[in-house]
Amino acid sequence: MPDCSVVVITYNDAARLPRAVRSVLRQSLRDLEVIIADDASTDGTPEVAASLAAQDPRVRYVRRKVNSGHCGAPRNDGADAAAAPYVMFLDSDDELPRHACKSLLAEIERTGAQFVSGQISRLYETNGKLRPYYPSLFARRRVVAGIREDPELFLDSFSTNKLYDVAWLRERELRFPEDLDYEDHVFAADLYALARRFAIVPWTVYHWHRACDGVSISLSVDDLDNVRQRVLAARRSDDRLRAHGAGDLVPHRQRRFVRQDLRVYLNPLPSRDLVWVKEFASIVRPYLARIPAEVMEEAAPLERVCCRLILDDRIEDLRIAAGSLTGQRAAPRAAVRLDGRTYWGTTVSPGLDITPLRLAELPFAAARLRHEASELVRDGDRVRMTVRTFDPFGALPADWTAFLQAGRERVPIRPEPSGEGGYVCEVAFTPDGKCEPRIGFTRVSDGHTTTDRIIVDPRLRPIELPGGLVQAEGHAAYLCVRATRTRRRPRERLWRRFVRQVGTPRNKLRAYKVLVKVLRPRPDLALFESDVGKGCCGSPRAIYEELRRRDLPIEVVWSLAKGRNDAPRGARRVRRGSWRHLWTMARAGIWVDSHGFPLDYPKPRGTRYLQTWHGQGIKSIGFDAPDLRADFDRPRAQWRAAVARWDALVSPSAEFSRIFVPSNGYTGKVYRYGTPRCDALVRGEPTGDVRGILDLPPGRRVLLYAPTYRDRAMGSGQSVRADLELLAEELAGEWVVVLRTHPVERYETPEHLRHFVRFAGRYPEVNDLMLASDALLTDYSSLMCDYAITGRPMVFYLDDWDDYRLSERGVYHDLPAIAPGPCVTTTEELVDVLRRLDEEHAAHAARYAAFRELWCADERGDAAARIVDDFFRVGARR
Repeated sequence: MPDCSVVVITYNDAARLPRAVRSVLRQSLRDLEVIIADDASTDGTPEVAASLAAQDPRVRYVRRKVNSGHCGAPRNDGADAAAAPYVMFLDSDDELPRHACKSLLAEIERTGAQFVSGQISRLYETNGKLRPYYPSLFARRRVVAGIREDPELFLDSFSTNKLYDVAWLRERELRFPEDLDYEDHVFAADLYALARRFAIVPWTVYHWHRACDGVSISLSVDDLDNVRQRVLAARRSDDRLRAHGAGDLVPHRQRRFVRQDLRVYLNPLPSRDLVWVKEFASIVRPYLARIPAEVMEEAAPLERVCCRLILDDRIEDLRIAAGSLTGQRAAPRAAVRLDGRTYWGTTVSPGLDITPLRLAELPFAAARLRHEASELVRDGDRVRMTVRTFDPFGALPADWTAFLQAGRERVPIRPEPSGEGGYVCEVAFTPDGKCEPRIGFTRVSDGHTTTDRIIVDPRLRPIELPGGLVQAEGHAAYLCVRATRTRRRPRERLWRRFVRQVGTPRNKLRAYKVLVKVLRPRPDLALFESDVGKGCCGSPRAIYEELRRRDLPIEVVWSLAKGRNDAPRGARRVRRGSWRHLWTMARAGIWVDSHGFPLDYPKPRGTRYLQTWHGQGIKSIGFDAPDLRADFDRPRAQWRAAVARWDALVSPSAEFSRIFVPSNGYTGKVYRYGTPRCDALVRGEPTGDVRGILDLPPGRRVLLYAPTYRDRAMGSGQSVRADLELLAEELAGEWVVVLRTHPVERYETPEHLRHFVRFAGRYPEVNDLMLASDALLTDYSSLMCDYAITGRPMVFYLDDWDDYRLSERGVYHDLPAIAPGPCVTTTEELVDVLRRLDEEHAAHAARYAAFRELWCADERGDAAARIVDDFFRVGARR
């Protein structure tokens, strides 16, 4: 008896069947069988299946005499033929990851579950990328004592990402319906109603292939019969739950229909003709009418709007609303505000309430307008069109100017009132390469600008011009310009290939090592860099400004990463990693940076290197940090050699010197003058108007939220751990949050929170944010040490303190014991602290003073001047 049976169902899929079967035969679990269940194929599938069975004795072939028309019958045939105690199902156009069977088998035997479910991931054949399906469902490994413990799992109604106990299936007579599509939805209803113990694992166990030219039930969403089958499956599923005495679960399964099943058809709805949309609505409407109001209330606002419009038979409005579900989520044409609530369209109805989206409360720079283009025609090398603009939330002020931005071209426009509650204008532009044209409105009073993409008819015929192809993009049909492909000349192709081959990192390093041997560094040339070229800020910028103030005879060149152009006015710049950058590194007699110039690049003989470093604090650093504390010689030797290049190190405090110097193996000169970047904090001198630039509302207190990244989840956005939605609900009338994520982090503020949260992750100068704030919220960020200079309140969100200090980054200090402000572990606690912040700040006064003494005792506001006196003037005399 094999350990596991895998049933591969197929119909007229001879080309892809071998791939599916081989994915099973390649499993790390060797003791298994493959049952090919053929639904009476009429192509070459029987011959292919027979060949596969002849090649491996683990393959068996079962064939129906007459095609059933659906997937349920071959699944049942395979389950009936299974000889193993456990069974999985696989469609012939999909695959199993190598360890799927073995890992699921181990889990079902360990837990004694009736079935085990794992992550299913879409595999896009066009680019090979995997995208997990509702990863939150599989975020943690667990045993579930019945579906009532986690009814959101109705979203996982697949039959293919599970391993089942065959004896339990047969005992319960669990079978797939054989007379409809989406049979797995009905089967899942039976499964969840009867199972009392099942397991969830967080790893991917099924690759669901998505081919652009593939034909499958789930992708046939343009077929109205497909809609009928899905609605029928939903009705049957509800009936099965009731038949099992689980009628209380029906609303949970209906939430799945609104959230997932219905969305499959709503997403592409803007591209459908009105006849199709009307027929679709007539099919769906009877089932929607049976769904209780409390289920609809829990739906997302725009999903609820679409359901209401279906029920009210408002077909044209439905197509407009569906365009807001995906892509750029277009604003409506009109909205009504009444008693503090916002409603979609011109009708006040509970089903049209979109208040939770907070679209009417956005700052002007994020305000949503709607721009619809029509009558697009070619006019020589230009495109001419009529644009109608709608301002549904009354965001436009009395005085404004407008423009169309298309790539590098900005065309001033003069929209006039249309008489329909909006504006209209004629505009023409010249396509010039890939871009997404946008209409922008600028508020004259302060220069803030809001822009939105332009909506067009999905059936717009592409307009081909020398500068690009003008066309509609996506279901929501936004105007875009795509570059037309041009064939390069053979000589040009050869030259590009030569440049790519010569310009490899290895060749550049070789060339640089030759340059430093033959070039003599210029003592009056300095290469400056901040944050690995991501900007011109921090201590290097402060030192640069001091050099310019004194007008010292030193030429400064800034190293900037690709795409960064924010060098100081009048300063030279080079692109980091370019040939010109390597030449400048070899020629510069002075290096100044805050992180580290490229590793493995030796410092030229005679060049002096000033390392300003970018922060101090409680986190482990250098050879104690996660990336270097492992016992791997090469990265440790590489960092040791990089540190050996430093001639001088800026140390903000005695505590920094005590920790940083030995943990990095540094033995050179140390400047104990304070931190150049903190001089502005000591003097209280901002470089810009933060409140104006970020459009902070008057009368609100500003909370600067600056979390640090997590080493094991870098770039995931998981560092934003406080519940911003709860903060907005509780404190939006009193506070506004300025969110400053770490530069390595990736996070996008949800639109419905932008009325309360201003994202400042790319704001150039963090000192300005600190000076504009009333309090700091952080976790383990080194920013806490700089912020202590201001004397303003700090709050620490430490929900993962034990994990961070013991298994994540590691720390040198017990933060809860020395924190100069309250430490909280939940957002509810945070809300409570912020409501009595002045009282909490006063209670921590002694701790605050000790914290400042530990980290900021040397900060006097003259660090840049003293370092220039010592490092640059001494160097000049030499």
